Amino acid sequence: MRRLVGVYLWLFSRLPLRLNHAVGATLGWLAWVLPTPLKRRSLVHLARAFPDRDPAWHRRIARASLLETGKAFSEAPLLWQADSAQLSRWLHGIEGSEVISAAIAQGRGVCFAVPHLGSWEFAGLYGTVFGPLTTVYRPPRQAFLESVLRQARERTGARLVPANRSGIKALKQALQSKEHIGILPDQAPKGNSGILAPFFGQPARTMLLVSRLTHAERIPIVFAFAQRLPQGQGFRYHFVSAPDTLYSTDPVEAVTALNQRLEELIRRHPEQYLWSYRRWPRTRPDSSVCAGNPGRKAKEG
Repeated sequence: MRRLVGVYLWLFSRLPLRLNHAVGATLGWLAWVLPTPLKRRSLVHLARAFPDRDPAWHRRIARASLLETGKAFSEAPLLWQADSAQLSRWLHGIEGSEVISAAIAQGRGVCFAVPHLGSWEFAGLYGTVFGPLTTVYRPPRQAFLESVLRQARERTGARLVPANRSGIKALKQALQSKEHIGILPDQAPKGNSGILAPFFGQPARTMLLVSRLTHAERIPIVFAFAQRLPQGQGFRYHFVSAPDTLYSTDPVEAVTALNQRLEELIRRHPEQYLWSYRRWPRTRPDSSVCAGNPGRKAKEG
């Protein structure tokens, strides 16, 4: 396994971005033409999220999403070895620059909410240009990979902390120091943590972390994603403000607002969302179930 990881890191870190993305798209195409779990889950999840769309649309978006997933796999080693100057050369425009400027100007730190949309690796690495950044991550199952990931993702100055109590404490300390934090807001909480809230009309277990870290002091929350441009041209950064309801002391209202904003971003570029990710429970709660209330369960389609 170590040798395979070494080959993967060495090979893809040396391919120019355009060729890198071409190879990644080929890997994603293979995941589409073969009967892979990624293909099955993508189609199932798209049918749940967009029941008003026909199967042909589901298949087109699922295929495009898997091609983008292949690019995410191939581009990671290249991004991990890049410095800030190289990342800047790959950046082709920022939409919503006034949003991040206004948030930083408050001088209280910013919570970057970066979903699995576009290139979240680029979004995290480039995010350090806006100031000191502490990001939370889920340690990999293979222990030897943790040091590799930490070293790579901290290359441009970010500080990585694990998704546990010590990590949450570090996030709080960063905000107390008026620094920025980064969170994947669509990361499915482990076990029964988080609460159920609508996501594309289907109950999805949703994290409370964003709300809990920000609502008391009304820390600015900025949704961000790096759109992957076609033919290896680079990336375009997008910043979107958070709705006021995300600061609600009512946890149900807060996480519902979180998911609604995520939906808005995903609808802009559905082909760049990670539809193979298990955002919903494997068993489907009754559609009336929300906020963790018990209810009937049905098998996932």
